[in-house]
Amino acid sequence: MWSGGGDNVGGDDARGAARAGRRRLPSLPPSQIWPEEGGGRPAAATTAWSGGDDDDSGSGDDGGGSGSPPLPSQIRPGEGGGGEARGGGASSDPNRASVPLVHRHGPCAPSAASGGKPSLAERLRRDRARTNYIVTKATGGRTAATALSDAAGGGTSIPTFLGDSVNSLEYVVTLGIGTPAVQQTVLIDTGSDLSWVQCKPCGAGECYAQKDPLFDPSSSSSYASVPCDSDACRKLAAGAYGHGCTGVSGGAAALCEYGIEYGNRATTTGVYSTETLTLKPGVVVADFGFGCGDHQHGPYEKFDGLLGLGGAPESLVSQTSSQFGGPFSYCLPPTSGGAGFLTLGAPPNSSSSTAASGLSFTPMRRLPSVPTFYIVTLTGISVGGAPLAIPPSAFSSGMVIDSGTVITGLPATAYAALRSAFRSAMSEYRLLPPSNGGVLDTCYDFTGHANVTVPTISLTFSGGATIDLAAPAGVLVDGCLAFAGAGTDNAIGIIGNVNQRTFEVLYDSGKGTVGFRAGAC
Repeated sequence: MWSGGGDNVGGDDARGAARAGRRRLPSLPPSQIWPEEGGGRPAAATTAWSGGDDDDSGSGDDGGGSGSPPLPSQIRPGEGGGGEARGGGASSDPNRASVPLVHRHGPCAPSAASGGKPSLAERLRRDRARTNYIVTKATGGRTAATALSDAAGGGTSIPTFLGDSVNSLEYVVTLGIGTPAVQQTVLIDTGSDLSWVQCKPCGAGECYAQKDPLFDPSSSSSYASVPCDSDACRKLAAGAYGHGCTGVSGGAAALCEYGIEYGNRATTTGVYSTETLTLKPGVVVADFGFGCGDHQHGPYEKFDGLLGLGGAPESLVSQTSSQFGGPFSYCLPPTSGGAGFLTLGAPPNSSSSTAASGLSFTPMRRLPSVPTFYIVTLTGISVGGAPLAIPPSAFSSGMVIDSGTVITGLPATAYAALRSAFRSAMSEYRLLPPSNGGVLDTCYDFTGHANVTVPTISLTFSGGATIDLAAPAGVLVDGCLAFAGAGTDNAIGIIGNVNQRTFEVLYDSGKGTVGFRAGAC
């Protein structure tokens, strides 16, 4: 669904000096500036990761840099307005729980020691497949505008598999499951609902290697399998994750099965179960519904399972709405060596003014037929403080805001305007030919530049919420502009996780809003 665009750009600087100008980076050589690939792109552009993505170009306390990220026990709670700043520590609020979040290929994640970090080309290939999946699922083969206006939400066949691979997901949290609690490190995903972990017993070749011990249901006093003849199983079967029953079909002794197929035909199947989920010491979720996977086929990479944060009934967010109220938020760190957080429950002062909470809000749109996704409406883009001349109709289909997609996909007209303005602002640097399959077509060689200046990119949403993307971590990937064209103007877009870095992103389905707080991690 990604494509390039033309170079049309225009517009006056109506927002004034407050957001005008270009953001100057710290006095670092290019090899220390670009957090994704550990250096500016060399004259001979490469797609392989050359130095890791642990260099910190920003200034946060826990943002990475040359040191190691903080351990969970070292992360302090946020102070003042928004959520758990600087990594989300302990909270005395019983209606709120926060856990540390890290990049899966960072030094604190289980895959860090495996040497399995993918090349940028592979990462972008997976990302493109995930983008195509989200757009197809969200629209059901129709235009996104038609899908959003279809209140009935039925009659369209949509794919049941999730993107190219679960391996495209990038951020993990560590939780406890069972009694006593067994530590499990799981990927987070706002584009998935049903959570799952690998479980014993697994036959030969039925489970992939992971860092933590496999969860053993027989060793937990709180584990229960869901019967086939239960309401919970019937609801699962009515959705996207039902997979029939074990034993005698429909009998009292038969167990409910779940099944998920990913886009590369990797699968996970097993028993739909309930268990005690420990978010952190003293904060538990009783009778949490999840998939206890005893058959996993396909390429999986070290993680223990997946935590679904989508909007459907099977997700962690929906299951804990009575306990934590429904809102949840996360902050994605600026580098893979940094620490962020995942929080269930509303931040302090989130109901008060923007000045008090530090949050700015935009209305949330939902698809009745696909409740998983959270959609916002982009209304404008500025580069260096100058609004771009983009017709409002270009944004009519909305933008899925997603934790698992890397690159932001914009409607074609919007991307063409952004690309032209960004290239103009970066004209002092050598523009490289498109690489990585042409996905990223605005890439630079910073060789010979002791300092690099990146223009501020601002995104404005309906309701007036405006976010200034953190530069360079929220703007560039491997020295390339972290945006792509989404084909046509009637295509639904996606806000990728690069643009979300360092922001607390607050999802509140009850109020129908998405909030943003800058500098949260």
